[in-house]
Amino acid sequence: MEEVAAVRRAALAGVDDVEPERLHDRIADRLGDGSFTPGVLTLVAEAAARDIPVDESDEDRAAGVQLIYEGLALTRRLAHDDPWTTGDRDAADLDILIADILVSRGFYLLARTDAADAAVEVVREFGKDQTDLRTTGDDGLDGNLEVDICELAVVAGVTAAGHEPGADLRAYGSDLAAGGLPEVETLLRGEVAERLAGSTDQGTEAAADH
Repeated sequence: MEEVAAVRRAALAGVDDVEPERLHDRIADRLGDGSFTPGVLTLVAEAAARDIPVDESDEDRAAGVQLIYEGLALTRRLAHDDPWTTGDRDAADLDILIADILVSRGFYLLARTDAADAAVEVVREFGKDQTDLRTTGDDGLDGNLEVDICELAVVAGVTAAGHEPGADLRAYGSDLAAGGLPEVETLLRGEVAERLAGSTDQGTEAAADH
């Protein structure tokens, strides 16, 4: 699927200079295994807002969202598995370094965009949720990462088109992940783009009226 390949290619380019080779290869393996929904949703959101084909969207923004998600998802897995006490400590040390690199490179790609503040908020909320989970044992907090990352994907996409992400757009992004990350195929069927385009138009009209 070309959209997935585009996000993977841009994400790999974002970590291309990571050394040593063993660390880079482990990151590349990580980027080959996960869901590419966050990155593809970013492409779809921009395409809907600009009324352009998906393959003309900003791949770097999509990669930024994807890298942040991959890094936080890996951090979450490490927090749950606690391999420092139950598994391979050396591998765990390497994985936590990888998670940090993924998030920081994602931030770098979004740093000079209008999605930068939203990216910071995703990481802040993730940390809060993980702290609350340890305190309360509420496993339902884990799913907030997917909800927040889909909202970020929508924000990153529509702001690339020069639109302000209104409450409806943000809510729609969150709703897409209410039951977990949607499949990439779902995002590309057309209904998601139509809804995003409609919400973007409404937001533009509201801003003009104001």
